[in-house]
Amino acid sequence: MANLDFPTAKTFTYTPSTVTRAERSLCCSPFTIGLFAAMREQSVSINAIALEHGVKHGYTQRPVSELTCYNALDWLIQVGVLRREVDGQGITDGFRLTPLGHQLIEKYQGQNWPAPSWRDYLYNAGIQWFRLPF
Repeated sequence: MANLDFPTAKTFTYTPSTVTRAERSLCCSPFTIGLFAAMREQSVSINAIALEHGVKHGYTQRPVSELTCYNALDWLIQVGVLRREVDGQGITDGFRLTPLGHQLIEKYQGQNWPAPSWRDYLYNAGIQWFRLPF
């Protein structure tokens, strides 16, 4: 099992299947590692990621529609890599990394994602498509 240890946080232990699923989801997402590196420091809003803004900030390779962006971010939340930012008024349009997300971004710091195979894309799409709502 992979461990995560921050000086101010508890140690989290994840099963290998959880880490593998999260890595596959990150690699198959339309986002670059630059987006997640930015999320390590601050919340990033969906408006900064979608359309041409994402390309300009280095968060995506090509423009991604807001709906596609939202669906991809929502999947990364369900996998356990991201969380929605919350302020005093409720949920905002910003996203941040979870401890699992921090662990994976540290692993790939200064590198690009590994290129996913067609099998990875199909497996990720299958899990995403057939997931149960509970």
